[in-house]
Amino acid sequence: MNIKITGTGSSIPERTKPNEQFSSNSFFDATGTKIENPNEEIIEKFQAITGIEQRRYIKDDQTVSDIALEAALKAIDNASIDPETLDYIIFAHNVGDIALNSNQVNTLPSLASKLKAGLKITNPECVAYDLLFGCPGWVEGIIQAKAFIKAGMAQKCLVIGADTLSRVLDQSDRDSMIYADGAGATIIEETEDVGGILSHKTVTYTSDGEAEFIFYGPANDKGEGTKYIKMFGRRVYEFALSKVPLAIQACLEASGESIDDVKKIFIHQANLKMDDAIVKRFYRLYKKPIPKDVLPMNIQEYGNSSVATIPTLFDLIRKEKYQGHEVNKGDLVIFASVGAGMNINAITYRI
Repeated sequence: MNIKITGTGSSIPERTKPNEQFSSNSFFDATGTKIENPNEEIIEKFQAITGIEQRRYIKDDQTVSDIALEAALKAIDNASIDPETLDYIIFAHNVGDIALNSNQVNTLPSLASKLKAGLKITNPECVAYDLLFGCPGWVEGIIQAKAFIKAGMAQKCLVIGADTLSRVLDQSDRDSMIYADGAGATIIEETEDVGGILSHKTVTYTSDGEAEFIFYGPANDKGEGTKYIKMFGRRVYEFALSKVPLAIQACLEASGESIDDVKKIFIHQANLKMDDAIVKRFYRLYKKPIPKDVLPMNIQEYGNSSVATIPTLFDLIRKEKYQGHEVNKGDLVIFASVGAGMNINAITYRI
């Protein structure tokens, strides 16, 4: 039995917000004290660390359900399947459907049920549910889909990773410049083709306060009522560098494959410097330098769209050879992510 990705699709919002558009913001630290450094200096340092030059936001009249539907339709078409044959729709997200200026997270009904309705699927045997797992949600959705298929409970699954973080940003927080919107979709099937999912690894850390590294909290300037996505950036960075390479190593070792055969590592687009350091440390575990072109990145122009970063990047490379990267039949690749929870996961996959 080989379980493979047979179709991909993505929805990357057209609305672009470059770094310079944050130049009029008032930034405060976690104590509510205004940061006196010039905004140009703050933005320049931010770009040097994260690599982000711009990000994409959805239109005012859209929600995450809209872009998820667009990505799903593309993946279904790419896989050439009838949506009525889907056994599961697994929708990974973190902030739900939020209308502009609503200040209200909407997860009732589930986003997966909304998506099923949007796809006009009438088959009640198609089970739709949401997955809240931080930024690693899409990777975990793929792992769950594989489990359903291997157990004989499914033949075809649609796994979505989509978030609209622009709707939960504290504009007084420097970290607000990291986040973006996007949706990526994949069809997972049992096939007679060679390759597919070879191994996977998932871990959750909470014993040393890791569960609170990324959270909802009040605005830095002590705004009333509404809570926003917040992050202890330095703790996340140090945690990721110490733990993620080990999880990727465990995943690769379980596959029985050699690190020398890895063609691409699709890692969650969280922070350019952090991702580069994670992959370098992973190769250092094998006493090897990081190969050229093994680490595709699109955070520079699309920002961090949470669960959407890996599936959108994979779709761009698979279909458009984004920035000259490509994947070919037989290539060995790794998907890996880290995020709120704190959760880490990885998949070794043969194209």
